[in-house]
Amino acid sequence: MTNLNNIVNDIEQYLKHQIEEGETNTEISQDIMEKLSNKTIPKTTTTVSDSTPATPTAPAKPAPTPTKTAKPATAVKVNATGCADMDAITLKISSCTQCSLAKTRTNTVPGQGSNSPEIMFIGEAPGAKEDEQGRPFVGRSGNFLEKMIVAMGYSRETVFIGNILKCRPPDNRKPTQEEIDICIPYLKQQIAVLKPKVIIALGATSVKGLLGKTPAISKLRGEWQKFEGIPLMPTFHPAYILRNQSKKGELWADLKKVLTFLGKTPPPIKKQ
Repeated sequence: MTNLNNIVNDIEQYLKHQIEEGETNTEISQDIMEKLSNKTIPKTTTTVSDSTPATPTAPAKPAPTPTKTAKPATAVKVNATGCADMDAITLKISSCTQCSLAKTRTNTVPGQGSNSPEIMFIGEAPGAKEDEQGRPFVGRSGNFLEKMIVAMGYSRETVFIGNILKCRPPDNRKPTQEEIDICIPYLKQQIAVLKPKVIIALGATSVKGLLGKTPAISKLRGEWQKFEGIPLMPTFHPAYILRNQSKKGELWADLKKVLTFLGKTPPPIKKQ
């Protein structure tokens, strides 16, 4: 017991020495602390050490970075034709290789204009300039057609202009029946999406492609027809009018019938 008292006294002296040295945090065992409980010990901060070292606490794992929730894919509305919109149809046309015209074309010519037109003009097939630019009716025929459209009170941007074929036949030859049969579904898809109030078929090939009729355009023009429930006006192709100026009045008469059907009148002619 004397030895234990001596040990306690030694510890007391050790603690005093630690305080004098400026040490304020000293570690001693639990059993020694119990022996010192009846003694006055200079104030110090002590850490009690259990005989069994404490199991170190594992550092807390950092909170996982929130995973960004992927945006759900936007639902694409598909119409009865199997195409979502005009962009989807244009993409299908641009990659089409169903007939030999894919090997000779420079660009496909899907059509151009408003996505909600009152009037849709449909010609025969792209020519050299159309094939080069990928736009319909951009040559002399196009300039003439645009003047007619403006005379009706519209513009290229407010109507839609397209063709039976989306690729140019070599040497601007007439489309074959096989080419028409292969290409016409694209035009039908466009019509189903655009829902024009009136279709104007420009020339005999357009009428044949849409209606399957082959009478001379001079006999069929000006007489209302229907394509899948949409009123259709057959008339001359602008290229024909450029070669036969005397037929310009008949073309204009057909266009005025379309305006009457739509409840419109042509705007006054601007004086030059």
